Amino acid sequence: MKAALRPEAAAEMIEEGAVLLVGGFMGVGSPHRLIDAILARGTGGLTIICNDLCTPEKGVGKLVVSGQVSRAIVSHIGLNPLAQQKMMAGEMQVELVPQGTLVERIRAAGYGLGGVLTATGLGTPVEEGKQIVEVDGQRFLLERPIRGDYALLACHHADYAGNLSYLLTAHNFNPIMAMAAATVIAEPEHIVPVGMIPPDAVKTPGVLVDHLLGTAP
Repeated sequence: MKAALRPEAAAEMIEEGAVLLVGGFMGVGSPHRLIDAILARGTGGLTIICNDLCTPEKGVGKLVVSGQVSRAIVSHIGLNPLAQQKMMAGEMQVELVPQGTLVERIRAAGYGLGGVLTATGLGTPVEEGKQIVEVDGQRFLLERPIRGDYALLACHHADYAGNLSYLLTAHNFNPIMAMAAATVIAEPEHIVPVGMIPPDAVKTPGVLVDHLLGTAP
């Protein structure tokens, strides 16, 4: 059984310069209480790997505003004007990765693969500096796996063994990210007894989850 942590205690585990895989799809599936605790603690030099940088007042966008993010690997930043400003000013490194390629690179890390072959980005600046692999006469980019020090996830239900279930677009990145980090911290909406989550609804098994946050009062 996993003891439930307060967000502040979980945030204290995350060191300066950590690489964070953060679940979420425009904030849906992001661990908002944990993000707020990291914001309050002021941990800096962070690398954020997420689908997007949300908006300045929401989710990981708050960490961008506070200056705690030094690098971001995301599929888009279009709804966060401050992130765009920081990128153009050289205040934050941003690697823009096509959404499908991004999730596949994370999956590759979790599955122990050496990379992903994709034609996306060929003939564009994305190709620069990357290895080209030819298969049956067709050229592909070799995209390297993406790993994190921590995966910060939000889920609908967790049980006391750490099994997780998700709703809607929270499925998009959270289960894959749980495979690709050294330490997994999950923020559930509800914690239920073991056996309450149907086995086929478990998308992240408890063996992958290191820490659970207690539910909001």
